[in-house]
Amino acid sequence: MQVIGFPGQGSQAKGMGRELFARYPELVAQADEELGYSIERCCIEDPRGELRNTRLAQPALYVVEALAYLQHRQDHPEPDVLMGHSVGEYAALFAAGVFDFATGLRLVRRRGELMADGTPGTMAALLGLDLPEVQDLLERSELTELDVALHNAPGQVALAGPEEAVDRLVDVAAAADVRCVRLNVSGPFHSRYMRRAAQGFAEELARIEIAAPRIPVVANATALPHEPGRVADALVAQITRPVLWRESVERLLADGDLTFVELGPGTTLTGMVQRIRRAVAAPL
Repeated sequence: MQVIGFPGQGSQAKGMGRELFARYPELVAQADEELGYSIERCCIEDPRGELRNTRLAQPALYVVEALAYLQHRQDHPEPDVLMGHSVGEYAALFAAGVFDFATGLRLVRRRGELMADGTPGTMAALLGLDLPEVQDLLERSELTELDVALHNAPGQVALAGPEEAVDRLVDVAAAADVRCVRLNVSGPFHSRYMRRAAQGFAEELARIEIAAPRIPVVANATALPHEPGRVADALVAQITRPVLWRESVERLLADGDLTFVELGPGTTLTGMVQRIRRAVAAPL
């Protein structure tokens, strides 16, 4: 089974997409018109160091990943399954024919705006603890303001919440000799703090015509393939629910061996898949 995955926010980096923009001038022009600025300059030069900003990062990742898929398809067959991490799910849905390039970009731009305008906060990953251990740590430390936001891989769980709660998490983790890493994001994504953003995004999705996926796309919110007619519901849920990446990959591995190809900046997802594969092959 061949699976293509697209990374999410935090993987963006200055210079990404350098080899892609000249290959797809018409789509780049569409992106510039929709966004009101040069997406190529934003990605390659990042002149004001704003790629960390959600408003710019999400559209930039979508454009780079959508173009990367188009380039990949020139020399490779259609994959069996598509998946994306957080905003990467939109590139997967574009690749599956759920919406066209411009519609996907419009959705991602609006999603980024709504999430940027949401409740302030941040995210951090706890490394070396599995989900039950993380939940126990939160309960014992009375860190009730934090939500599990990303279940990425064995020993890699990310939390989201107010800045002061994440500050306390860093201290608690240090006292417990647990590695805690702040994420390169500008909000408490995939948590209760994004409810207002989810409500606004539901209104945006109601105005969009969404087709059934031509290729199975795994939904972050459920770890199951998107259901025809329920894609919009899953995308709204994704904003406030944790990304179930580990569960998604485990389900695919249960169906047989897979070849995973990551399209977009970095190799973060590839590393996660390798860790999940090893854990499945050698359970405790």
